[in-house]
Amino acid sequence: MEYQYPISIDWSTEEIIDVMKFFEMVEKAYGSSVDREEFMKTYKRFKEIVPSKSEEKTIDKEFEENSGFSTYRVVKKAKNTEPNERFSIKK
Repeated sequence: MEYQYPISIDWSTEEIIDVMKFFEMVEKAYGSSVDREEFMKTYKRFKEIVPSKSEEKTIDKEFEENSGFSTYRVVKKAKNTEPNERFSIKK
């Protein structure tokens, strides 16, 4: 992919890596399918780094503008998927 992930200069290296893993899982949900439990684990970690709903919305908007992928749509799909199942999303 030829775009930049929205990251904060205030995040530690570990936090940046974990947020990037979350974005990669979002991309994978659009490209193939992901395990719900694995995705929710990365989302939970993302929410530890970005606890503010407004900041999450800002990051989602920037990520979608850059990549065409919506973190909101993938999270919503994951929450509506049965535990221990895989899911994907259409663009």
